[in-house]
Amino acid sequence: MKIVVLDGFTANPGDLSWDAFRELGDLTVYDRTPASETVARAVDADAVLTNKVVFDAETLDALPNLRYIGVLATGFNVVDLQKAREQGVVVTNVPTYSAESVVQATFAHLLNLASSLAVNAAAVRDGAWSTAPDFTFSRGPLTELFGKRFGIVGFGTIGRRVAEVARAFGMEVVAFGPRLTVGSEPAPGVRAVNLDELFATSDAISLHCPLTEATKNLVDAERLSRVKTGAWLINTGRGPLLDEAAVAAALASGKLGGVGVDVLSTEPPAPDNPLIGAPNCFISPHTAWATLEARTRLLAVAAENLRAFAAGRPVNVVN
Repeated sequence: MKIVVLDGFTANPGDLSWDAFRELGDLTVYDRTPASETVARAVDADAVLTNKVVFDAETLDALPNLRYIGVLATGFNVVDLQKAREQGVVVTNVPTYSAESVVQATFAHLLNLASSLAVNAAAVRDGAWSTAPDFTFSRGPLTELFGKRFGIVGFGTIGRRVAEVARAFGMEVVAFGPRLTVGSEPAPGVRAVNLDELFATSDAISLHCPLTEATKNLVDAERLSRVKTGAWLINTGRGPLLDEAAVAAALASGKLGGVGVDVLSTEPPAPDNPLIGAPNCFISPHTAWATLEARTRLLAVAAENLRAFAAGRPVNVVN
């Protein structure tokens, strides 16, 4: 089997091994592949692995020998699934590999906002503590999480784990999900509410829902007008869940007290992205998924997916 990895660098920048894939066939690994070179690099492949390289209908038409696409991620919107199915191409993904890492990143952002960690660390670095008249100072609010209401939008694997950690901090947890019944308790100590109540009453709101036509720009100017003044917003899901200009305006007006995001609508972002430089907005560069432990799981499951396909018993098939 001829196997081609088209954009392997983000999953494995050199600290992991591709040997499990090498055992399954003739392996070629590219760190990155521009769209103009996708067909040329994959034309003789039986199997390709991709993270962000797109396989649309036109690309698939040009690859009649292709039989397998392994997506090195949980999301699989980079592949035209219907076209792949029509051509007999099996498409797999790697579900839940980064759940614990994303939960950790969610609370890294929450704790930064609650304790003004980044703002105060920068002030100390600039000499403000050395010249302060008192033994303590803060350039931002210091807030205790205990007793605050934490709203979770999306209550799948990650949302449920986030709820558990929030409860450990003594927070009151409310959640919204399309399959949750308002008023029910979908997990211990968690109350299901509608979106309006969640946004209007939560001290912190965290997004863990998929990007669909229904959730694109879920957080827009209208919804932001309903949030509690000073509320925090965290997005480790998908960038287009936010109307970024509306979020930046809510920060500038003080309606939002702070924002922590790991994803933006376009990545890498344009320098004029409205969230870059917005007051009290903290952006991590899409790293929530990328701990060594998560990437180790990612490659292990991706290799097992390919091994199962080669054995005629494919798993984690999404088409």
